Amino acid sequence: MEHRASSPRQSRLAGAAVFLLTVWCIGAVGLHHIGHGKWTFFECFYQTAITIFTVGFSELPGTDSVPSARGFTVFVIMLGVGAVAFAQANITALLVEGAIGEAFRRNRMQKLIEKMSGHVVIAGCGSTGRYVIEELRAIGRPFVVIDRDEHRLKELSDELCDGEMRFVSGNATHDHALLAAGVDRAGGVVAALTDDADNLYVTLSARSLNPAARIVAKAVNLEAEAKLRRAGASAVVSPNTIGGRRMASELVRPEVVEFLDQMHRTDHALRLEEIVIPSDSRLVGARLRDAPIRPRTNALVVATREKNGAFHYNPGPDSQLSAGMTLIVLGERRDVEALRAIVHEG
Repeated sequence: MEHRASSPRQSRLAGAAVFLLTVWCIGAVGLHHIGHGKWTFFECFYQTAITIFTVGFSELPGTDSVPSARGFTVFVIMLGVGAVAFAQANITALLVEGAIGEAFRRNRMQKLIEKMSGHVVIAGCGSTGRYVIEELRAIGRPFVVIDRDEHRLKELSDELCDGEMRFVSGNATHDHALLAAGVDRAGGVVAALTDDADNLYVTLSARSLNPAARIVAKAVNLEAEAKLRRAGASAVVSPNTIGGRRMASELVRPEVVEFLDQMHRTDHALRLEEIVIPSDSRLVGARLRDAPIRPRTNALVVATREKNGAFHYNPGPDSQLSAGMTLIVLGERRDVEALRAIVHEG
C-alpha cells in the first residue's frame, strides 16, 4: 500500500534533516559561546557550514587565540560528517525505493503481463471487481486488473494477493490500457466499472481487440443490458437483479443460500466448476458409469450441457458423453482438477 510504504521513508528523511540541522545549530551556537561574542552569529553559522560539509575555506579570525575553539571544531567535524552521511544515505534510499524502485517494479510487472495468455482482464477494482478478484484468486485463474486508482490497486494487491497482483494503472475505456493488460491474448474480460457507459466502451473495445474472448459486463441499469449485448458482451450481470433474488432467497430458502455462500468463501474447498470435454478425450462416446470419475475423484457431476445448449440435470449412469459437452461438477478443487485431467486424457 503506497501510503503505508511511503511514510517510513519520509520519516527517515525527515529525521535525517532534523539531525543535520541540529548539528548545524549546535556548532554555530557553540562557536559563538566559546568566542564570547568575538564572532558574529552569522560568522559562526558560516564556519559550521563549511566544517560540516568538509569544504573548509579558512578558520574564523583569531581562532588560535580562543581556547578550545579548534577542539570544538574537530568535534563538529566528526559529528557533521556523520550527519551528512546519514542524510545522504536516506536521500539515496528514498530515490531507489521511491521513483526508481517504482519504475523498476512497473517495468517488471509489464514484462510478466506480456508473457500471459488466456488470462482474464478485469476492468475496475471497486466493490464488484474486488469479488471477481477474490474468486479468480481462489480458483487459481490468472488475471490482470485495470483501474485508475493506483493506490487502490496496491491495497488490493497487498490484501488479497500478497503483493503479487498484476495490474495496469490507467483508464480501462482506452485501448492502450486494455492492450497493456494483454486483452488481445486474454481468454476473458470482466467489465466491472461503476458507470454503464464506461462498461459499454470497455465491451466495444475488448470485442474489437479480441473477437474470441468471453466478455462479462456489469449493468447498473436494466436498460443498459441490451446495449451491452449488442456491443459484444457474452453475458450481462445486473447487481440489482442479483441482489433482489438474493433477498428473496434469504427469506424462503436460507439454508440453500448458506450452502452456496460456503462454497463461495475463498477459504472453502468445495466449489461448482465446469469442464468441457475435448474432441480427443478418451471419454467421448463413453457412458457416465464407465468414466473413472468416482474411483479417482470425489467430484459429483450434477448436470451436463450439450453443444446445442440443452441442460440435463442429475444425469444417470447411462448418459453418454460427447465431444463439446460441458460437465457441471461439484467438488473440492483438487478433485475438480483431477477430473479435468481425466477428461483431457487422450
